[in-house]
Amino acid sequence: MKRRQFLTAAGAGLGTAAIAAPAIAQSMPEVKWRLTSSFPKSLDTIYGAADTFAKAVAEMTDNKFQIQAFAAGEIVPGLQAADAVTNGTVEVCHTASYYYVGKDPTFAFGTAVPFGLNARQQDAWFMHGGGMALMNEFYAGYQIHALLGGNTGCQMGGWFRKEIKSVADINGLKMRIGGFAGRVLQKLGGVPQQIAGGDIYPSLEKGTIDAAEWVGPYDDQKLGFNKVAPFYHYPGWWEGGAALHFFINKAKWEALPKSYKAVLEAASHQANTDMMAKYDARNPAALKALVAAGTQLRPFSQDVLEACYKAANELYAETAAANPKFKKVHDNMMAFRGDQYLWWQVAEYTFDNFMIRARARG
Repeated sequence: MKRRQFLTAAGAGLGTAAIAAPAIAQSMPEVKWRLTSSFPKSLDTIYGAADTFAKAVAEMTDNKFQIQAFAAGEIVPGLQAADAVTNGTVEVCHTASYYYVGKDPTFAFGTAVPFGLNARQQDAWFMHGGGMALMNEFYAGYQIHALLGGNTGCQMGGWFRKEIKSVADINGLKMRIGGFAGRVLQKLGGVPQQIAGGDIYPSLEKGTIDAAEWVGPYDDQKLGFNKVAPFYHYPGWWEGGAALHFFINKAKWEALPKSYKAVLEAASHQANTDMMAKYDARNPAALKALVAAGTQLRPFSQDVLEACYKAANELYAETAAANPKFKKVHDNMMAFRGDQYLWWQVAEYTFDNFMIRARARG
């Protein structure tokens, strides 16, 4: 091809591309959704995942697909977010699946279960261990399709008015605790309370409850729990890696074009990764500040952990025997957990354990 012919052809190609781009954008439908969060805006890390998600969706669609996020209570109370999706009040919510164990204990596996998976293992199970497919099979019964929406990492064991020194100290303890873990505490004489995040502080301050767990240092400091309960126990054995999700109304999800489904999935992964990174980055400074202000850090004793582990396994066996849906997900996750810790003890734990001891030596 001669030079002039080549340039003419190339110019024509560039012109076609320039015209095609806005034509493609124009073919994208205008979609406006509402998202209700289970969390208050003051908790910028956990509520912030909704904003991250909505912003990413808008940017990837040139603002053709817009999602407006609302804090807990602005449309429905935080613990009714999933119901609002099921009944079509909103198209999507950002929530913790285990808030809804009253409907079916299988919901617990969408967030965390006692002595379950850590954060990285949760992501691995959801994305490559069949976990998300299993959960979406279950959620379909509630007209929900779920996408990953964040992870807090291993949580703290909560704030207590009195130190937990033995298993006997759990007996009669009124504790705000989410999900399946409350039923484990019941086996040890505890009295679990399901209270939304924004209502925990006044309940603890008034003595309506004796203890409360939320997430970890960054969020807990914001909520001021150290002002009303001095003892901060760890670890949160019920939430080794608490996952959040975007619950989408199933009919609304299925009506979307394939490209918009891909956009939502990409945005959810961005929000999922961003939340975990924020917690890891912000928790250390918050923990230092809490301890400097007088917080008493206390590990759960081995006896307490062993008793809780035994009670959890008893509860799993009882629940699985009565609920085939629960059993199906439980068996899959626990098999995955076994292989994960087989690997974890080789390199991950060995490296972390050495580094922790090296840091302690200075």
